[in-house]
Amino acid sequence: MERYGFIFAGQGAQYAGMGARVAENSPAAATVFKKADEVLGFSISDLCFKGTLADLTPCAMCQPAIYTVSMAFYEAYRVEHPDVKPVVCGGLSLGEYAAACVAGVFDFETGLKLVAERGRLMDKCCQNYPGGMAAVIGADSKDIEAVCQAAGVDVANYNCPGQIVISGEKTKLETASTALSPLAKRVIPLTVAGAYHSRLMNEAANEFGRILDAIGMSAPRCGFVQNVTGGTVDSPDEIRSNLKAQVASSVRWEQCARTMMESCTRFLEFGPGSVLSGFAKRISRDFPAEPAIVE
Repeated sequence: MERYGFIFAGQGAQYAGMGARVAENSPAAATVFKKADEVLGFSISDLCFKGTLADLTPCAMCQPAIYTVSMAFYEAYRVEHPDVKPVVCGGLSLGEYAAACVAGVFDFETGLKLVAERGRLMDKCCQNYPGGMAAVIGADSKDIEAVCQAAGVDVANYNCPGQIVISGEKTKLETASTALSPLAKRVIPLTVAGAYHSRLMNEAANEFGRILDAIGMSAPRCGFVQNVTGGTVDSPDEIRSNLKAQVASSVRWEQCARTMMESCTRFLEFGPGSVLSGFAKRISRDFPAEPAIVE
């Protein structure tokens, strides 16, 4: 019997018009967008359906938008496939909130409010502490970690074998990128607003932690993996602590995926795009992974 792992997209997967087709074709998805508009007090639906990619770039807009789209996809799929339930859930960075919602850690509205605050605080850090990110392709992780430590930047994402993202203050990032160039196949600067998952996000993490402390959470009703550890977590207090730390810590997605693969036989990806399905193929070539819904 197939055992499903549900995986949820992170920031960077957004595209103009995302969610429009599923909202048109699925009453359950349309209800998610309507509820999100009411909770946020503005039309996230219009932003997703009609906004430009530039409109969707700031964290304060992108994060609630991707969360809403991911949950709309999930609800549309759940109605069509009521017998398909996850044995484990996980998400990359922002995607961890949709995973937590589906796992029953908190409800949709709570998750939406959290990601809206998370995005606002991260945008604030981007403005106060300018930085950038770069993808390092084909280098050994130990070499990358050593260079980052010497340059004063951080590893932001362990995405999959051969792809690691580094993050930090721009001049230091350039120094690290130059040092890594002869050790890697490619070092690619990323078009992002700031240095996510780095020490430049510490203030956002601390402020967000105070918000998280006031939020009630439940133990997950299925397996739930978190980026900070790469393992399953079932304690609400530990989940809360990891969500705080994740803002300024490395996202260990490869380890999350490997942990999930131990308990499931197929990944279904929810949210815009299919980035995580691609990572899964790099992590384990024969492991089935595909988007649950394709617009």
